[in-house]
Amino acid sequence: MPARSGSGEPIGVSPSWARGRASLKRLALITLLAGCAWAGWVLGQRSSTPRASAQRQVQVKVKVQSEVSQLQGRLGRGAATALDRQRLLSLLLGLDRQAEAIDLLEQMADQEPGRWSLRLLLADLRRTANDRSGAERELRQILNQDPGQIEALQRMALLQLEQGRGSEARSQLQGLLSKAQTPSLQPQALAIGLLLADLMHRQGDLSAAAQLNHQLSDQFPRDARPWLALALVRQRQGDGQASQRALVQARSRLGSQGAQRLDQVAVGWGLADLRGPSGAPAQSSGAAAAAN
Repeated sequence: MPARSGSGEPIGVSPSWARGRASLKRLALITLLAGCAWAGWVLGQRSSTPRASAQRQVQVKVKVQSEVSQLQGRLGRGAATALDRQRLLSLLLGLDRQAEAIDLLEQMADQEPGRWSLRLLLADLRRTANDRSGAERELRQILNQDPGQIEALQRMALLQLEQGRGSEARSQLQGLLSKAQTPSLQPQALAIGLLLADLMHRQGDLSAAAQLNHQLSDQFPRDARPWLALALVRQRQGDGQASQRALVQARSRLGSQGAQRLDQVAVGWGLADLRGPSGAPAQSSGAAAAAN
């Protein structure tokens, strides 16, 4: 499926570059209009631009719909390749033809049962269509084969929380976390624990969320994520100093690029600079202080 950035720009194009290019285009247009001696011609050009744009949009839509018809015909004849199905799915989603996309995606997921991404997308589409029971059914198909599949667990917890079944989701995650921690600590305990702590946070059980995040920071001392999650909890509790101490701990575990982004987060939260006077991470009073 085609990747897009959150701003709508293709991935790989920086927002500042896009804004700069747009500014240059506007400047060129202003210069052209200022040097034009025929006001009527200018008005004609300005009024025709929206029409031309609308015509292009109609032409593109007609072309896409024609391609959809061709691909659906190929699919109906049993001649569609995997790339054809992928392309058709992308076009149907782009045209917001969700019902057809769901039907196609269900076929694709059945044909490739080990490809979790298809079943996950199918669950997302069903949830968007307000078919929560259908979404849960898709997720259970994944979890029946791989109970620790974290993306399916995330979606299942969200579905259960939306339906007022947060306690059920919490109990299930606590069971999975216990299995991942005993008799020996397993790597997947971190992802499951973070998901459980986030659920506790969403439920408003901030003390339990903080305690679990602190436990995970002890079990996985090189990972920044438990400290980031703890900082969010402390921020919601209104404890800016504890939140800042947790962010300092997270910053010390990130690379330079991640640390810079974290500094911006701290500024956005109204916290002090996470760096010391020399530009190095500020010293905290220790891991225990960050959790208190």
